[in-house]
Amino acid sequence: MKRLLIGAIVVLASGLWSWPSTAMAEPKFVVKPLAERKVAELPAGPLFWRLENFSTLTQAQAAAGPWALVAETAGKVWLFTLGPSGGSSAGGTKVAEVGPIAPVVATQYLLRINEGSGPPGSITPVHTHPGSEAFYVLAGETSSRTPDGVKRVGAGQGETGHGANTPMQVSSSGSTELHSLVMFVVDATKPFSSPAKYP
Repeated sequence: MKRLLIGAIVVLASGLWSWPSTAMAEPKFVVKPLAERKVAELPAGPLFWRLENFSTLTQAQAAAGPWALVAETAGKVWLFTLGPSGGSSAGGTKVAEVGPIAPVVATQYLLRINEGSGPPGSITPVHTHPGSEAFYVLAGETSSRTPDGVKRVGAGQGETGHGANTPMQVSSSGSTELHSLVMFVVDATKPFSSPAKYP
C-alpha cells in the first residue's frame, strides 16, 4: 500500500498525469505580407493576376511593370502581374493566371501579395477587405467561407475570391500543411482588413 501511495505521488509530482485542459492551443493560421504597392489607377477591362517564376530577383524586377509585384517564397522568385488575360513577361515561366477578379472602384488602390499558411484545422477570424482577392495554393488546401458558401482550392489551383466587404473566414482544410499565395486589389484609403460577422 505504501509503495502504491509513493508511486502515485511520484506520478503527480512529475506531471505525467493531469486533467484534460480546456485551454489547448488552437492551430495557428499565419498571414505574412510579401509585397505591396499603391497605384492611382488600374488597367482597363477585366483583370487577372498572372503568376510567373524567374531565375533571379533582378530578372523579375526588370520585367515588372506598373501593376506588378515581386516576391520570394517557397524557394522561388515570383512576379505577380495584374492585367488583361493572356499576357506574359520576357524571361518568366508562367505558373498560373487567376481571374477575372471582382471589380474594385477607388481613388487609390493597394496591390498586395500575402502568404497564408497553417496546419490542418487552422483558421482566420471572420473579416472583410475593401476590395477583391484571389488565391493560388502551393501545398495543402484552403477553404474560403462567405455567406454564399465555401470555396475549396487545392494545390496547384487558383481561384478568384468575392467582392469588397464580404464577410469571410479562411482555413487550412486539407490533410497537410497549407501554403498559399493571396493576391489583393483593395481601396488604399480604407483599412486593409476589418473584423466582421456573418449576416
